[in-house]
Order: sequence, then C-alpha cells, then structure tokens
Amino acid sequence: MTRILLFTGKGGVGKTTVAAATAARAAARGLRVLVTSTDPAHSLSDAFDVPLGDGPTQVAAHLEAQQIDAQARLERHWKEVRDYLVELLAWGGVGELQAEELVLLPGLDELFALIDLHRQVEGGAYDLVVVDCAPTAETLRLLALPDALRWYVDRILAPGRRVARVIRPVTSRVGGIPVPQDEVFGAVERIHGELAAVHSLLQDAGRASVRLVVNPERMVIAEALRTATSLALFGYAIDAVVVNRVLPDTVTDPYLARWQERHAEHLATIRASFEPTPVLPAPLLDDEIVGEAGLLRLGQHVYGDGDETAVLHDAERLSVERTADGYVLRLPLPFAAKDDLDLYRRGDELHVKVGGVKRTVPLPAALRRGDVAGARLVDGALQVRFAVPAPAGAS
Repeated sequence: MTRILLFTGKGGVGKTTVAAATAARAAARGLRVLVTSTDPAHSLSDAFDVPLGDGPTQVAAHLEAQQIDAQARLERHWKEVRDYLVELLAWGGVGELQAEELVLLPGLDELFALIDLHRQVEGGAYDLVVVDCAPTAETLRLLALPDALRWYVDRILAPGRRVARVIRPVTSRVGGIPVPQDEVFGAVERIHGELAAVHSLLQDAGRASVRLVVNPERMVIAEALRTATSLALFGYAIDAVVVNRVLPDTVTDPYLARWQERHAEHLATIRASFEPTPVLPAPLLDDEIVGEAGLLRLGQHVYGDGDETAVLHDAERLSVERTADGYVLRLPLPFAAKDDLDLYRRGDELHVKVGGVKRTVPLPAALRRGDVAGARLVDGALQVRFAVPAPAGAS
C-alpha cells in the first residue's frame, strides 16, 4: 500500500527542501519513492541539483522526482470543455484570444495535478509518494476542489446533460446559444470521478498525511494555525509540524542572541499550540541544502532515528455519535474562533464556513431525518446536535 505525504507551508519556509529530504531519506532505506511538485514555482530541481521534467526522472537509487507540467495536463483533460466554453464566449461576443484566456479557470492546473497523484499511487510502482505542494493558500484551494466539483456535478451537470440529450437531436442551438456535446459532459464527469477517488485517498488516515513546514516567526505561525483549521475542516490530517531553520544553541555570536531567544519562544508556542501533534525542529544549517548528501543531512536532523514514513499522529476526523435523543456530529476545527464560524443546513447538507473557507458536508443517512437542535464550539471541535424523531408507534 502506497504511503502519501503532502508538505505545505507559507512561501519561503523551505517546504520543498524538507519534502525532498524526506523522500531522499526514505529512498536511502530502500523504499521505492517518488517526489513530485504541484507548486507552479517549481524548485524541486534546484533541491536535487538535477534537471527535472514532466515525467519521473531518477535522481538517486530508488528515488524518482518530477515537476508536473500543468499546461500539458490541462490540454489532455480539459480540451472538450475548453473548446465548448470558447464557442460559448464567442457567441457572447468575446474574441477568440480573450476567450482562450478566460476559460483557463483558476485552480485547474492544481486540479489535474491531483488526478496525476491518484494515478501514480494506484499504479503501485512506489512505496511512498511525497508531494511538494504549493504555498498554503493554493494548497487549500487544491484540496477543496473535489468537494466543489462534486456540488457542481450533482446540482448543475447532471440535469444539464439530461436537457441537452433531449434538445440536441432537434437543434444544436437554443436561442442562438450552442448546446454542449455529450463529450463535454463526459469530460467533466470523468474528472469528477477521478477527483472523488483522490478525495477518498487523501482522507484515508492510514495512507495520507499532511505535514506543515514553518519557520519560528510570528507571521508564519499565525498562518500555520489558520491552515490547520482549514485542513481539518476538509478532513485532511496533519501528522507533524516541521519547524525549519531554528538557530541552534551552538551559535554563540552576540549579534544573533536576540534571534535565538525569539526562536526559542516561537518554538515553545508552536509546541503548545499543536500538542499532541509532533513538532520536529530542524536547525539552520551552516550551508545551503543542495543535492542528495545535503538532503540526507537535513532529513537526519528532522527525523533523527524515527521513521519518516510512519503516521506520526492519528488526528481526529469528522465523527457521528449516538445520544439519548438523537446524534452529535463532531467536526474538529482546531484554533477556530466562534466569531469566525458560520453554519447552516440546506436539505441533506451541512454548510460550514470558517473565515473565508467553506465546506459542504453531505449528511449521513441517520442524520437526514433529524432537525438541528443546536451547535457549539468545544475544545477545538464543532459539535452539531441532531434531534431525531422516535419511530412511529414508539412510546
């Protein structure tokens, strides 16, 4: 069974280097490893000091690396949809060149990188797949895409396809508007199916983990806390926090004394905030981390004698508990504040919004016939109570 590790963090914290170091360490132990980058600003090639392309390239024994060409994935998966949208915009008076730009929706490149990840994992060629994700904002958008596309397919695509099948034998246009061909719907449904499989894969706590990479700096820590909340909202488990570039105690230069104090304070804050999630400090080393030898050195500092592929922390996930008068749905939301939380039910779905991030949670069958009786934020988790009516005839 292939293990998946996703590394993310604020831009500039060294997540690519830590991801590459983790991959190099696992390969040195004889595991078959692929490290891949979904960050548009690829720097994986720089970390290994080896040219990398769209396909896996061997960079060390048992270790392959790649930098995904998002444009190539876009052409392969999105062509039918793109062609229809260009035609639709042209009907609306938009020039061809402008239409070509407009149909490249934000997030599409990351979306197809997810599909590529699923195929690599299910192919069985690797024991470990390490993903160097984009900075946190892009990563959250990427991991939210399966939910967003599922809503689109269920609410819009399926009814639209039925209507198109009725109309198309009669005319190719309605009121001058081009009717999409079946290939367009098929492409979106195919992508949706693959993303649903990715979603299930990444939410499997035994197979996939997210590792946050931070620096001991106030603003970086604040973003990491927000990221942890959003990842938990979508059901993705953080099993470790890597604190990179901590000034070691061996540095005695008076000029850096204040920085050492700050780093110690911030490290203590990170440990207190994320407990019981493991915090793995890595020192600021005395040279750039480039090439396999340097990456292995960093990996040793991060993991010591531990197993870098292990599930380092079993994070809590969404759960449902039976109570005397119904059920309680519990959704972990670490670091969330009550004022940032918005919650409402619509039909068989629960809509949860934290800050600017929203998730639509399909309700389990047992909860659909119940009414929301209350909700509260307790110990870093949202608890939603459902009052379920007693069966007919019950006393």
